[in-house]
Amino acid sequence: MGRRRKSGGASPAEGEEESSQSKMETEEEEVIGSGSSDDKTSADYYFDSYSHFGIHEEMLKDVVRTKTYQNVIYQNSFLFKDKVVLDVGAGTGILSLFCAKSGAKHVYAIECSQMADMAKEIVRVNGLSNVITVLKGKVEEIELPIANVDVIISEWMGYFLLFENMLNTVLYARDKWLVNDGAVLPDKAALYLTAIEDAEYKDDKIEFWDNVYGFNMSCIKKQAMMEPLVDTVDPNQIVTNSQLLKTMDISKMSPGDASFTASFKLIAERTDYIHALVAYFDVSFTKCHKLMGFSTGPKSKSTHWKQTVLYLEDVISICEGEAIIGSMTVEPNKRNPRDVDIMLKYSFNGQHCQMSRTQHYKMR
Repeated sequence: MGRRRKSGGASPAEGEEESSQSKMETEEEEVIGSGSSDDKTSADYYFDSYSHFGIHEEMLKDVVRTKTYQNVIYQNSFLFKDKVVLDVGAGTGILSLFCAKSGAKHVYAIECSQMADMAKEIVRVNGLSNVITVLKGKVEEIELPIANVDVIISEWMGYFLLFENMLNTVLYARDKWLVNDGAVLPDKAALYLTAIEDAEYKDDKIEFWDNVYGFNMSCIKKQAMMEPLVDTVDPNQIVTNSQLLKTMDISKMSPGDASFTASFKLIAERTDYIHALVAYFDVSFTKCHKLMGFSTGPKSKSTHWKQTVLYLEDVISICEGEAIIGSMTVEPNKRNPRDVDIMLKYSFNGQHCQMSRTQHYKMR
């Protein structure tokens, strides 16, 4: 297996850009160093990070993501023609531009970062200022000049679906402004789990700390193990079936539904070793003429979300037909709800080994 890059790095074709996460960490370091961060929280750094052009370039160049939204909007104009649309977390305004071209009566594009200023200029130079109004600020603090909207569209998903996502903001906007028979796009999301063989990279990433230039730094291993890795998984590494963990109906769910505990049973499809579990998600647009959407799974065309790898403390020697059973608890971090805390409980009773363990992960 070829060695993979760390934490959502861009592909070589994208110029080896920093990932969204690493850019956010860089931004945080710069702000702290400036001495102007006394009243800032990590949530503020989230918005600051989206002022960087590189993040938007990476998302726009994600063809799976952007073309799916474009196809949904252009091929289902009945959802948008003569309708008032709200674009939550508009970024460069690309979704608003699509909606305007599909016949929307008016589009209100809300963006909290400095990118809102660019979005206004983009709308202007494309001759759509009479159709699109860019509003700079947080959705929870903005007052729209109208009472209701017909459609809410947003690309709210984060790594692991829920890390640094805008789901609660979309739900807030839905409850405050969406008409009773209005549409939320996308309206369905699902989180999946599978298991992989990953000896080479786990050795490089985790076991590395046992001997660092002749010194024992194994105390860092536990911390390294707690940090899920956002990366591209080779489908040939997959050892088990995929298990559906959670489905979300964005048109009906409440904010608390993003916290959950789900059981799983991963059955080996071949005899191999298992070093990690892998999570990925699908999103769907069910109100279209025909079902549309995309998957971020390892067997699908790659996206900037990649997959989320959770390394196990154990190496599981599994035979075809044997199963790992367990549960995963996912909830927002109490200090910063955009972060995610994950608790994994699993047990295995196989021909070659038996184990039962609980592991905790923190997506920061």
